[in-house]
Amino acid sequence: MTSRKLVEMLKEKLNKSEWQFNYDREKDTLRVEDSQSNKGVTLTLPRIIAKWENTKEQAIDEVVYYVKEALTVMNEEQEITGKERSIYPVIRSTSFPSESNEGIKLFYSEHTAETRIYYALDLGKTYRLIDEKMMEKEGWTKEQLKEIALFNVRSLKTSVKEDVVAGNVFYFLNANDGYDASRILNENLLQSFEEKIEGQMAVAVPHQDVLLIVDIRNDTGYDILAQLTMSFFASGTIPITALSFLYEEKKLEPIFILGKNKPHTN
Repeated sequence: MTSRKLVEMLKEKLNKSEWQFNYDREKDTLRVEDSQSNKGVTLTLPRIIAKWENTKEQAIDEVVYYVKEALTVMNEEQEITGKERSIYPVIRSTSFPSESNEGIKLFYSEHTAETRIYYALDLGKTYRLIDEKMMEKEGWTKEQLKEIALFNVRSLKTSVKEDVVAGNVFYFLNANDGYDASRILNENLLQSFEEKIEGQMAVAVPHQDVLLIVDIRNDTGYDILAQLTMSFFASGTIPITALSFLYEEKKLEPIFILGKNKPHTN
């Protein structure tokens, strides 16, 4: 699958008279935009190709669905007042844009050296990131938004799959509700895992739809964690970070896992 072939495929599946496409060969991205509002989404083609190699048509279908929902929502006016139960935090990398394509500042909080916390209004099939203009218009304070979002993420149900590899215990949290990585902000959840972990506790959020918690009991566990995290990072629709974190005393410390199974703090 080449980038040009992928672009042709997406154009065919997203064929709508009011949508226009801009393929940037140098950056290897495709911009899909509404010609009337000039609002749109930018797709990173190598990531889609990498996922296509594993899941084929499913990868294309997911992108098409994402673009259609995103463009539909962008052209609708949204309010957060009265929808408090639908506000959630979302984890993004520190390289994620701090402004919308229209130049409006998105509201976010600092998290770690690798991640930030943005805030989203859940709309059912998709969500919209909350910007400062929305907050000012409705008279919301930053602390009010943070408090409501964190309360809601703590209320989410948690589904855990456990796997033992080379004597290390891996816990996969994957509810597929769009907020799996956000559960890293649930301090009670992390504490509950820390109480039963026998070795070193590590946490990873390689992409939006998974939270990985690991009980590392031997050096091999670090290598397996690094491989898993990189694999998830490469295949995720919304990747966050390929680095993992050590969890100690309620703090997350980013680590590099280099040769001879040794972790190094960032």
